[in-house]
Formats: sequence, C-alpha cells, structure tokens
Amino acid sequence: MAMPKGKGRKARVEEEACNTLKCVQDWTNWSLKKAKVITHYGLIPLIIYIGMNSEPKPTLSQLLSPF
Repeated sequence: MAMPKGKGRKARVEEEACNTLKCVQDWTNWSLKKAKVITHYGLIPLIIYIGMNSEPKPTLSQLLSPF
C-alpha cells in the first residue's frame, strides 16, 4: 500500500488518536443525551411508583399533593 507523500508514521499516529478522540466524544455526547431523556421521562414515574409501594400506602392524590 502506498503511503501519502508528506505524512510519516508520527502524523498517522496523531491522526488516528484524533479520530479516536472524536469517536469517544461523539459516543459520550450521544449517551448523555439518551440519559437526559430517560431521566426526564422516568424520574417522576419512579418516585410515584416507590411512593405507592411504601408503608403506609398513600392514595395517589395524597402522593401528588404538596400538603
């Protein structure tokens, strides 16, 4: 395989490191966006579920009421 002119081994290693870093950043951003959506739509139902299964068992209106 022919090597491109002007690029040595060091340049290829740096380019691969840059590509790896970009891949890690993209994956991190993707996973944080998914975690944000899951937390946004899952936290309140989780709190209600845990509250409904505690002793003494409250009614749903007592659980959602601020008083």
